[in-house]
Amino acid sequence: MLVSIFNDVIGPVMRGPSSSHCAAALRIGRLARDLMGGKLTEVLVEFDRQGSLPTTHDTQGSDMGLFGGLLGWDADDERLPDSAVALRDAGVRLRIETVDAGDPHPNTYRLTLRNDRECRFLRAISTGGGAIEILNLDGFEVSLFGDCFETLLWVKENGRELAGSLRPLLNDATVLVHEAAGAQLVEVKAGGFVKDTLLASIRGRFELLAETRLHPVLPVLSRPGTQVPFTTCGEMLQHDAGRNLPLWKLGVEYEMARGDLREEEVMARMGDIVRVLRRSIAGGIAGTRYEDRVLGPQSGRFEALRQAGQLLDGGMLNRMIGYITALMEVKSSMGVIVAAPTAGACAALPGAVIAAAEEVGEGEEAMARALLAGGAIGVFIATQWTFAAELGGCQAEGGSAACMAAAALTDLAGGSLNQSVAAASLALQNMLGLICDPIANRVEAPCLGKNVMAASNALACANMALADYDPLIPLDEVIEAARQVAGQMPRELRCTALGGLSITPASQALEQRLTARKAAACGGCGAG
Repeated sequence: MLVSIFNDVIGPVMRGPSSSHCAAALRIGRLARDLMGGKLTEVLVEFDRQGSLPTTHDTQGSDMGLFGGLLGWDADDERLPDSAVALRDAGVRLRIETVDAGDPHPNTYRLTLRNDRECRFLRAISTGGGAIEILNLDGFEVSLFGDCFETLLWVKENGRELAGSLRPLLNDATVLVHEAAGAQLVEVKAGGFVKDTLLASIRGRFELLAETRLHPVLPVLSRPGTQVPFTTCGEMLQHDAGRNLPLWKLGVEYEMARGDLREEEVMARMGDIVRVLRRSIAGGIAGTRYEDRVLGPQSGRFEALRQAGQLLDGGMLNRMIGYITALMEVKSSMGVIVAAPTAGACAALPGAVIAAAEEVGEGEEAMARALLAGGAIGVFIATQWTFAAELGGCQAEGGSAACMAAAALTDLAGGSLNQSVAAASLALQNMLGLICDPIANRVEAPCLGKNVMAASNALACANMALADYDPLIPLDEVIEAARQVAGQMPRELRCTALGGLSITPASQALEQRLTARKAAACGGCGAG
């Protein structure tokens, strides 16, 4: 699937501590619910013992997101913190087990789903930033991203004949045939479901064992034959062909091609995201409350001291720090945030952009353009590498956010295309090797400080690029170097709560206190 800025880089709009846990799990749950026609009586969830989820599924929001998805909720639904209780009240029996499955991806979900009519199996992965892929349905090897309307038809035989009869009638669809022992699965990917009248005629000619429909879970749909102008930074510079378009404009061109959107539609979508972010910043500064968190509200006092001139002079960086900590506090209190590119790194890019724009007297349109500039850089990272800390450590989250923010700030300042790219390269170079070691197994600290560090790094690199400092290494090569470093990182340092600050005595004691408090509040309800 081709990367989309709104699918994979700036978004989703969500609640929860982690996009790769919460938002991705919710999307997997939504597809699982559709697979069963919206009717569930029993769910078995299995996590591989060597993956990241056995130690993080509860505290980092996988359970909350998955249960919300199984209930059909959206990623920003205010009921999400209570999804476990709601699922139980809906009459769904749930089991979570740790198994030796040998899954190669650390964020793998194995779901066995039952209702009064059928039992189905689904295996899916969270690939970072809320993106997902369904890899297996009932033993059929598939590749579903939630980016289109899926009509699934199970047949005992004649699957290829069925697909052959459908293709001439569905010009804008992709029709695939998957084979497993004793049956075939015909998959129709399209901008809408196969019409009921066509399905009725199919039933008269072919023996269908089962049929179901999966709604898309991503905002920008895919379509056959989609072509984008570039997928790497080198290709983007060739596409620009010396025109020296601003980076935001190239981001718009990319998303127009990817999503079949008009320029005003791209700008409107990003404008909506800017307004969500500004409301979240204001809410964080006003104060947030949530029991199951490591840190209390702190951004309000910082902002008050900044406005009173009682902090060391940091210029626009001080405003950035206030906005970044406000966004992180909203995330930690289950408020609405935007994964940009992830929930764990949700604050560095937007906090830096919005603060910088306000400091220089720019409005929401300039903020949207800057986020699109950062989004264009994020396309290269998502295409060539990952945003998932479970695969790349915090260099994949905070490092990517710094890289994107540096380009965005340079673009906001009127820098050239080459300067924006240079800023991105410099910023990511500075973040190579950054580990992911959440204190008390919550995505709060040191995430808060790392978001601030990412923005500070971005601001410095933007100014260096504007002064034509030489990054030496092209951005594509820096991204490849980050990918290689990720492969050399021990598993314990990649968001498993098995290394770094996460295993200090203070961190473990804090986690034990939070777990005991949560259990006492739950009172044996089974929702923990």
